[in-house]
Amino acid sequence: MFAVTSHDLLAELRRGTEEILVEEELLERLKLERPLRIKAGFDPTAADLHLGHTVLINKLRQFQDLGHEVYFLIGDFTGMIGDPTGKNVTRKPLTREAVAENAKTYKEQVFRILDPDKTRVVFNSDWMGRFSAGDMIQLASRHTVARMLERDDFHNRYTANQSIAIHEFLYPLIQGYDSVELKADVELGGTDQKFNLLVGRQLQHSYGQTPQVVMTVPILEGLDGVQKMSKSLGNYIGIQEPPDEMFGKIMSISDELMWRYFDLLSFRPLAEVRGLRDAVAGGANPRDIKFELAGELISRFHGPAAAGTARERFIARFQQGALPEDLPERDVIAEGGGVPLPTLLRLSGLVDSSSEGMRMLKQGAVRIDGEKVSDKGLMLNVGTEAVVQVGKRRAARVRVIQ
Repeated sequence: MFAVTSHDLLAELRRGTEEILVEEELLERLKLERPLRIKAGFDPTAADLHLGHTVLINKLRQFQDLGHEVYFLIGDFTGMIGDPTGKNVTRKPLTREAVAENAKTYKEQVFRILDPDKTRVVFNSDWMGRFSAGDMIQLASRHTVARMLERDDFHNRYTANQSIAIHEFLYPLIQGYDSVELKADVELGGTDQKFNLLVGRQLQHSYGQTPQVVMTVPILEGLDGVQKMSKSLGNYIGIQEPPDEMFGKIMSISDELMWRYFDLLSFRPLAEVRGLRDAVAGGANPRDIKFELAGELISRFHGPAAAGTARERFIARFQQGALPEDLPERDVIAEGGGVPLPTLLRLSGLVDSSSEGMRMLKQGAVRIDGEKVSDKGLMLNVGTEAVVQVGKRRAARVRVIQ
């Protein structure tokens, strides 16, 4: 039932992956007459998942559709260490309370993609919490400092005389031991996790298990098309964001980045995506193809009806100049008789900072009651009520109060 030898199927498994180590081993595993144990770990460092996280989760779903079993591992124990990957300074560990709070919403969010009947949600504190000091020493004896320093971020910090805390070396060891505990056949992770995933292979071999196949997936660029999608950078699309907000953000990406999103986020067959590319090359408007992408992604997280409504509102708002009737209402408290416009933009949540507000004003991206404004010294007096817009996606009905 689970034997897979088709090269077409392997091509689909390669889709959205950066590297498979080792591909021949994956083919052999797929021939086994049992479901494979597919593992991926997530540290609950933030409560919300964004589309960047779903690149990996989509691949997990693909394995489920082939009949395999997914182990969605919440790293509540490793989260208290703090993943040092890519960091040039020691990362502050999260408290147990913060980890527990962030983990609460994970199950609800991942089951918008994963099949609950084929998913086992596990916490690595279930086994690491039972580890004694002796157990940890025994685990540490299975890896060397020299191998740890082969990792780029550790090597760079070591050669630059920057501190590396001992507990940071434990992170890849514990992540690797998770694979031993779960007897993983395949582990998935981002390209930045390659070292940690390979530690899992090495530790499984050390414990007498068949080493797991490692599959890495690319890091998805955010809305800017440059930096990786990240909540801290403000270039993300959260999977729980309202449909209208998601639709507007997806439509804001560049035409070039759209194909990257199709490759990494869409469930459409490869042949269908090639057809869309051919259509654009033949003169089709990329905007219309982007509509298809936005509709597919919003349907996944909010349902087809919500996707259709978001599309209609987007067209009405941005192609016909209309504003939605249900604009959010924001009260801004003035110190004195009024509030400067850049500050009002920040306090109303339309920009992240006053400096960003001044940039938007300079770019001519701010409107008050439909009229473009650019005077960064403009004061809005107490009692002012107006519809304030920043760019095409952000608008609110703002009232200045004392």
